[in-house]
Amino acid sequence: MLDLPPRISDSLLMLLHAQRVLAHLVIDDAQNLVQAGGHLEHYGLDGLHSGGLASDQIPFLEGLLPLVETPFLIRSMEMPSGRVADVHFFADDGTVWVLLLDVTAEYEEARLVQQKAYDMTLLSQREARLIAQLESANQELTRAHGELAASRETLQLTHDRLQQELRDAERYVRAMLPAPVSEPLAVDWRFVPSTELGGDSFGYHWIDDEHFALYLIDVCGHGVGSALLSVAVADTLRSEALARTDFRNPAEVLAALNLAYQMERHGELFCTVWYGVYHRATGRLRYASAGHPPAILVSGPCDATGDGRPLPASGPCVGISPGARYQDEQCMLPSPARLYVFSDGAYEITRPDGSMLDYAAFTERLARPVREGQSELDGLLDYARDVHGPGALEDDFTIIRMAL
Repeated sequence: MLDLPPRISDSLLMLLHAQRVLAHLVIDDAQNLVQAGGHLEHYGLDGLHSGGLASDQIPFLEGLLPLVETPFLIRSMEMPSGRVADVHFFADDGTVWVLLLDVTAEYEEARLVQQKAYDMTLLSQREARLIAQLESANQELTRAHGELAASRETLQLTHDRLQQELRDAERYVRAMLPAPVSEPLAVDWRFVPSTELGGDSFGYHWIDDEHFALYLIDVCGHGVGSALLSVAVADTLRSEALARTDFRNPAEVLAALNLAYQMERHGELFCTVWYGVYHRATGRLRYASAGHPPAILVSGPCDATGDGRPLPASGPCVGISPGARYQDEQCMLPSPARLYVFSDGAYEITRPDGSMLDYAAFTERLARPVREGQSELDGLLDYARDVHGPGALEDDFTIIRMAL
């Protein structure tokens, strides 16, 4: 620590306040918000009140507490106001201090110059060719912009080629998704990315004759990088490509996945994951979560109002800390019943008046009866679009339904 005179220390602190727009949160060991201060309105966090779980008021904290290590930093996180901040975590005598420092200008500048996809070593040769095609198309588009005055026709042709490449990438991502199945389990899904390429992916397969794996991945952000990382993680789970890992043990799978996909090796991207294993002989479901929304189990026949209940599980997001630990949870799946696994984009939907659909309302919607001949998942997608109103959904809408 520099031994500076108070006058110089105060000047540095004032400079930090002026240039970085400082705000802070204080959270106790029960994860309750006990204090908030600084320029909270700058980050869209004004109106916070002490008491209650901090993650209920500040969604980006979900999955990050309790701290695995301290101090801890997440760079360039987008805030509710649209600003971008470095988020610093410090443990201090039973409490956690969360400091927000504005880095919007640096983030925007970096985003303008970092326009390339990175090489994904776990993807197939076809994925590598796709990345090369996208990079080539991007280079052609950049050159064409410089020659716009002399060759408008060339620019248009290059733009059309890039759009075709993005459509090819979208088709490729969709081709990696599993087909619905009807026997011996009925599994179906709906996937609507908010852009051409979203950050969600999922899969399911039989590990052996008795154990059925079901998983969903949600990578932060959107676009080529998020989509390719999401597909890579799903392919790792589908091919069971984690050495010395029992894929019937969800906590063990998430721990191995976390070590394989640390964010510093993957473009500072991290992801939430839900992974479950259904044992056909006993009807038992073992599951674990890495910062992912709880799955919902609805008991009862489809044509009657069911008993909907969340399946709680907790664990830090994949990629944030190599020392993260995960825990198995389990429950019995009665027949008839429906299990829903989804990303937060399926229920965190903003209404035209600015309010947001909450998790409880989404649970109640899943428990409603389904008329014969109707598609339940199409109805849920229509419901989300009705709640949102005109325009595309802000986040990927992804939901998997497994019926017994």
